Amino acid sequence: MKKSGLINREIDSALNRQGHTDWFMVVDAGFPCPDDVELIDIALAPGKPSVLEVLTEIAAVHSVEKIVVARETQEHNPSHVRKAAAAFGEGVDLEVIPHAELKSRSHSVKTIVRTGDFTSWGNVLLVSGSGEGWKTEK
Repeated sequence: MKKSGLINREIDSALNRQGHTDWFMVVDAGFPCPDDVELIDIALAPGKPSVLEVLTEIAAVHSVEKIVVARETQEHNPSHVRKAAAAFGEGVDLEVIPHAELKSRSHSVKTIVRTGDFTSWGNVLLVSGSGEGWKTEK
């Protein structure tokens, strides 16, 4: 039995299938998830788990080069945006787009993790990074 790191097998498997620049989303309880995208629903109860809790666990095991949030999130829940960005540390880009565009992009992600979060516009799209360890001659 795996005893450390991300222990949810569906999320762990989905992250292992991500390649450089692939898209992955962690969304709130009310996000309209497309029918043709893999959905991992981990919502337990209102607020449980939160988007930020899930992002923190993903950040510990997955390389991310950019996070994308809705402009409405930044306008109505700026601390949520700051905390989401902080989960991935310095060097991770932040892109802010209209919520309608975020919903449109959701049709092109590989996987969506739906949480029990009730943070308005709490959704975050992750752009997978290449990770460390790539070698170049020069």
